[in-house]
Amino acid sequence: MNIEAYLKRIHYDGSRLPTLANLIELHRTHLLNVPFENLDIHLGRPIVLDEDKIIHKIVERRRGGFCYELNGAFCTLLRAVGFEVSMVSAEVAHADGSFDEPFDHMALLVELDEPWLADVGFGDSFREPLRLNDRGEQHQGDEAYRLRDAGQYLILERREAGVWNAQYRFTLQPYNLQAYAGMCHYHQTSPESTFTQRRTCTRATPDGRITVTGLRLITTIRGEKKERELASDDEWRAALGEHFGIEL
Repeated sequence: MNIEAYLKRIHYDGSRLPTLANLIELHRTHLLNVPFENLDIHLGRPIVLDEDKIIHKIVERRRGGFCYELNGAFCTLLRAVGFEVSMVSAEVAHADGSFDEPFDHMALLVELDEPWLADVGFGDSFREPLRLNDRGEQHQGDEAYRLRDAGQYLILERREAGVWNAQYRFTLQPYNLQAYAGMCHYHQTSPESTFTQRRTCTRATPDGRITVTGLRLITTIRGEKKERELASDDEWRAALGEHFGIEL
């Protein structure tokens, strides 16, 4: 992998040593510069879990992707600069307290002096890695997260309006990229998948988030959300170029 090109893509020019400080900064800059998006699904372009193809899409084509692509590529980058990383299977939470199937989501575990949960592929999620063995509140700006034991699982929770809501649950069993191929195929082909129902592109900003979903442009700055309807596909494409650097 061309490490220089990947680091340039995420605007990272810091140290290459596998330290916690560098992990935090790599995680943050990845979220700020590489969007979570499912546009290829709606363009009829198959997403194949091949490491070289995923990295080419993100680095050379300056695109984003969904969890398998984003965390798959980030895992490869971290390993290339010396981090010990494993891919774990996660199951996204529903409002009724149930969870999706195994391999519904990919998250990453990074081993340093202690283990850390990393995730640059869950859309609006934590900006910095979380301490895996900490069961208290972990604050990041105005946001708070915590990990809760639930049998064989750990459940990631986020506090929203004073209420703790489950984000996903996961185990510590490591897997390789191809283990996610079945669910990757499901999410880009099934009418039951949220990814086939609406095209979305979103990324973190220093003060919030910028999102294009359907024909809506949503900007969140320090908790204040503004929405605007995009009048046409041409305006939609222009928004992708302006806010995400994406040309389809």
